[in-house]
Amino acid sequence: MTIAQALKAALAHMEQAGVPDATHDARSMLANVLSVEPVQTLLMGSRELTDEQSAAFFRFVERRASREPLQYILGAAYFMGNAFLVKPGVLIPRADTEALCQAAIALTKPGDHVLDLCCGSGCLGISLKLACPQAVVYAGDLSSDAVEMTAENASRLNAVVDIRQGDLFAPFFGLAFDLIISNPPYIPANELPALQAEVRQEPALALDGGEDGLLFYRRILTDALPHLKPGGYLLLELGDRQAGAVSALVSPPYLPPRVEKDLSGLPRVLITRKAPS
Repeated sequence: MTIAQALKAALAHMEQAGVPDATHDARSMLANVLSVEPVQTLLMGSRELTDEQSAAFFRFVERRASREPLQYILGAAYFMGNAFLVKPGVLIPRADTEALCQAAIALTKPGDHVLDLCCGSGCLGISLKLACPQAVVYAGDLSSDAVEMTAENASRLNAVVDIRQGDLFAPFFGLAFDLIISNPPYIPANELPALQAEVRQEPALALDGGEDGLLFYRRILTDALPHLKPGGYLLLELGDRQAGAVSALVSPPYLPPRVEKDLSGLPRVLITRKAPS
């Protein structure tokens, strides 16, 4: 079977299954099997696949047709220019979250102690450490899968991060930070069943924000106070249409919040600060 024939068959199967961006995903999976860049497959249509390559490719196609996320199939997702390993059980990094990372980097000074709370793959804390090597970075998550993945990504990318497992601030007793960043679960529980099929395969632990989607914002805003140094910053990723509701939760001793937009022009990052003493 040639590459062109394999792609045609894969596209037919994936499109019938309702896979979005089927052409992109088919080329990405085939490129992974062939160890080439996806664009190179455009020039390789007449090349014959070996039996092993064909079998590997169509195993990927079956997984994608079942609506398993492409990033889980390929084992990685790109964030801030680096490939982060991901697997089922770990939230997939999103481009939208880069706005949170960039805002945090802009506020980080040499020697600052920074906490990435609900770290998932570790993409936020690790990216900040790579951009601000003189910062002291911690990361935490309740999920053992997330903690293990963060440790693996930190090792691969040569980022020194203190990674701990536990519920929100529990593993960081007695520690105070100059900056805390978090992409917490923020999807209202009743909206989870209606999410895109691919998103429903990501861990509910990383998505479910309680009845109104604000459960973890409330907890973090309350529990962060003893862990923030005077004047310390708290940065939170916002879900769609949540900027007003989350901003309304911010009260003294926090300073009035501001909200920054992502590249799509949507309100994405809430920034507040503990009042200086």
